[in-house]
Amino acid sequence: MSHQPLDEAIVDIRGLSTVFTNGDKQAVIHKDLDLRIQAGEFLSLVGGSGTGKTVLLRQILGLEHPAQGEIMVLGKPAAELGKKGAASRVGMLFQQGALFSAFTVLENIAFPLRELKTLPSALIYEAAMVKLQMVGLAPEHAGKMPSDLSGGMVKRVSLARALIMDPPLLLLDEPTAGLDPDSSDSFCALLRSLHRDMALTVVMVTHDLDTLFELSTRIAVLAEQKVIVSGPPKDVIAFPHPFIRHFFLGERGQRAMELLREYPFTV
Repeated sequence: MSHQPLDEAIVDIRGLSTVFTNGDKQAVIHKDLDLRIQAGEFLSLVGGSGTGKTVLLRQILGLEHPAQGEIMVLGKPAAELGKKGAASRVGMLFQQGALFSAFTVLENIAFPLRELKTLPSALIYEAAMVKLQMVGLAPEHAGKMPSDLSGGMVKRVSLARALIMDPPLLLLDEPTAGLDPDSSDSFCALLRSLHRDMALTVVMVTHDLDTLFELSTRIAVLAEQKVIVSGPPKDVIAFPHPFIRHFFLGERGQRAMELLREYPFTV
């Protein structure tokens, strides 16, 4: 698998501004936002409601375009990801899975390869089966419909589809949302092993502190329309800002902080 050297930026965002217009009203979501993501990182984006975390993911994927600024992904403008074949360089796991309800599990996983219209059906089937098992599902699940799956299984099928083309960059939008604690822990363990074994660069949006501390090599905090701080979890927690104090050090953060103290994070 050919991935970029560790000292090269997989994502390079400079001077980004995002403006939403509704009639004669404008809402500035991002202003002069800069963010550089290195190969091999597992970077988590956190921020309050309305800070544009998921919007930023969609801009990296090329689904939305900023009002100003530059987003380079794997050395090319993010806008080019919408062109034929370019999307294979980035995998995306949407919050609700976004599976096609009329397709079987295997058909969902294989869909991006079928859209290329360049590979024989037998090879597509084999590749989809490999990814099915890579995310911890058995071959007998291949013929099931999305309506027959648990929430955790939907996440795994969606992840398999995101990885079907072996992209070097994976984007995750609230990957553990809606999962019970055991399923969440299991899915985090899967993401951690895939990040390591596939040499992936991962960008994740999450509000779940357990997931955040379990997976992040770096955290970037969105506030005041930009990235106010980024760094290892312990450094970010120490940054003096009201949102960080509330998010990490409030009552909801105590259990995750205890876990961090018990198992210090190591890259």
